[in-house]
Amino acid sequence: MRKNQKLITDDIPNLIKQLAIPASTGMFFNTMYNVVDTFYAGLISTQAIAALSLSFMIFFLIIGTGYGFSSAITALIGNAFGKRRDKLSVIYAHKGLIFVPLIGLLISLFGFVFAEDLFMLLGATQGYLQDALDYIYTILLGVVFFMGNFALNAILIATGDTKSYRNTLIFGFFANIALNPLFIYGFLFVPAMGIKGIALATVLIQCLNMFYLLHKVLKTKLIHFERLDYFLPHKKLYMNILRQGMPASLNMLAMAMGSLLVIYFVSHYGIHAVAGYGIGFRVEQLMLLPALGLSTAVLSLVSNNFGAKRYERVQQTLHTALKYGFFICLFGVGFLYIFGEAIIRQFDDNTLVVNYAIEYLLIEVWIFFAFLTLFICVSTLQGIKEPKMIFYVALYRQIIAKFIVGYLIVKYFELDIFWFWLGLLVMIYSAAIFLYFYTKNRLKALNITI
Repeated sequence: MRKNQKLITDDIPNLIKQLAIPASTGMFFNTMYNVVDTFYAGLISTQAIAALSLSFMIFFLIIGTGYGFSSAITALIGNAFGKRRDKLSVIYAHKGLIFVPLIGLLISLFGFVFAEDLFMLLGATQGYLQDALDYIYTILLGVVFFMGNFALNAILIATGDTKSYRNTLIFGFFANIALNPLFIYGFLFVPAMGIKGIALATVLIQCLNMFYLLHKVLKTKLIHFERLDYFLPHKKLYMNILRQGMPASLNMLAMAMGSLLVIYFVSHYGIHAVAGYGIGFRVEQLMLLPALGLSTAVLSLVSNNFGAKRYERVQQTLHTALKYGFFICLFGVGFLYIFGEAIIRQFDDNTLVVNYAIEYLLIEVWIFFAFLTLFICVSTLQGIKEPKMIFYVALYRQIIAKFIVGYLIVKYFELDIFWFWLGLLVMIYSAAIFLYFYTKNRLKALNITI
C-alpha cells in the first residue's frame, strides 16, 4: 500500500488527530520561537519591540507567500496521489521545489528596494527606523531558506507527514533560545549585533532545517536526481501552480497589507500602542495554533480524497475539523482571559505597553471562532481546487473593510483604540460567515453534500 493510501481509507477523526496534533505542536513551538524573539527584543528596548512589530509586515509577506504557494503544491500533489497519477505527483514535487524559492528571490528584491520607504511611511524615524531595517535586511538575505522549507514541507504534507516539519520547529525553538543571546550580546569572536542578531539566528536556523527536510523528502522518492529535467521550468505546470497558488498567496499578501494598515492606524496612538499590539498579537497566536494545525490536516485529507473522488470523506473532514476547532476555541478564550495579562507582563513592564496589549487581547480572543472557520474553509477550497474566492474575501477583510473601519474610527471620529479593535472583530466575523456559506455552496455544486 502506498504511504498516502491511508489518507483515503482510514478513519477521518483519527486521521485529523494524527495530522493536526503534530502540526499544531510544531506551530506552538514556532509561535514560542516568535515569543522568544519578542522577549529578547524587550531586553534590548521598547523601541526594539516596536521595530520588530513594524518589520512583521514584510516578514509576514515572506511567510504568507511561501504558505500560499506551498499549499498549492500540497493540493496538486495530493490530487495527483488521489487519482493514482504518481508520476505527475513526482513532477509537481520537483517543479515546486524550484518554483517557491524563485518567488522568494523576488520578495527579497522587493524588500531591499521598498522596506525603508514603507517603514518611513509608517512613522519610523532615526533609531527606530534603523532597528527595523537592521532586522528585516538580515531576514531578506535568508528568504531562499524560508521558501525552500515551505516547498519541502508541502511535499511531506501531501504524503500525510506533518511530523518532520514539527521536528524542525521544535529544534528551531531551542536553537533560538541559545543563539539569540549569543548574537545579540556577542561572545568571544562573535560580535554583539543587537536586533540584527535576532534576525541572523532565524536565518541560520532556517538553513539548518532546510537540509533536514530535504533529507526527509528524498526518502519519499518524490524528489530524486535521476531526471534533472524534472527540475527545469515548465510553462504549463508553472501555470497550474500559479492558478492554484496565486489566490492563496494574494490572500496572504492582502493579510500583509492588512497588517500594514493595522500598524498604520495603531501608530496614531503612539509607539507604546505599536509595542503593545505586537506583544498582544504574538500572545494571541498561541491559541490560534490548533486552528492552523487543523487547517493543515484538512488540506492534506481533502486534496487526497477529492482526487480519489471520495466526496463523502471531504464532507466528513470539514465537519469534524470545525467541531474539534470550536471546542478548542472555547478553551482558548477562557485560558487567555485568565492568564493573558500574566503572559503579557513577561515581555514588557512598561505600564502603557501592557495596558494596550491587554485591551487588544481581551477583545480579539473572541475572533478565534471566525479565524477557525476561515482557515478550514480556505484549506477545503484549496483541496478541491476552487481557490478563487479566497483572495476576494481577503481583499474585503484585510484591506477594504479594514481601511474603512480604521479611517472612520481612528481618523474621522478619533475614537479610543478599543473601538478600532471592536470594529475589526465585526468585520472578520462577516468575512468568516460569508466564506463558510460560499464553501458550502461550492461543495454542493460539486455534488459533495454538506
